[in-house]
Amino acid sequence: MSLTVHTEQRGDVVVVSVAGELDMATAPQLQDQITDLLDKGRNRLVFDLADVSFCDSTGLSVFVRAKNSCDEAGGVVRLAAPQRGVLRILEVSGLVEVLHTYPTVDEAVAGNPTPASS
Repeated sequence: MSLTVHTEQRGDVVVVSVAGELDMATAPQLQDQITDLLDKGRNRLVFDLADVSFCDSTGLSVFVRAKNSCDEAGGVVRLAAPQRGVLRILEVSGLVEVLHTYPTVDEAVAGNPTPASS
């Protein structure tokens, strides 16, 4: 399965919509997109995961690296709208709070304190 990545500027936040399976084969594509955004000074990122059907540890590591890079640049990374299976992986790995996961893109963009796991 392939991965598609689209970006949309919402104020000072870039919404990165990801669709497909995020795994060892497709993670480099997302990583390249993140690197390009960071190179352009975009360090406030919301990843819309509503259309991600699968995410393995390689995909999780892309989000962790993005968070670390954005933190260093004074930005933020938030995840939004993960499907049940992806949310479960985030919960089991302990990353659901570290990566600030929200039930909707709008809440993630606003930074509301309602986590997806509630």
